[in-house]
Amino acid sequence: MSAYIIANVQVTNPTQYEEYKKWSSEAMKAHGAEVCVRGGKVEVLEGDWHPERIVILKFPDVEAARKFNSSPEYSKARASRQGAAIMRMIVVEGI
Repeated sequence: MSAYIIANVQVTNPTQYEEYKKWSSEAMKAHGAEVCVRGGKVEVLEGDWHPERIVILKFPDVEAARKFNSSPEYSKARASRQGAAIMRMIVVEGI
């Protein structure tokens, strides 16, 4: 069953966040993540949720998503993000 990492990102330092994007892109490539959404205009259709930046990555299964998240490649990206963004991230099974 496919799995998706869904992230809601509040960027607090856009210049530094560019470094994170570079390293996270490398991690995505290394782990075969399919980028479904990465930024873009958000329109709230219902409720009071007002995300700033949405990222959705598709993986073959939950284990592959967890492996990406705990990988040395993504750890490097995560370290570069310190002080540049507030990250809220989940993994969810999908179809």
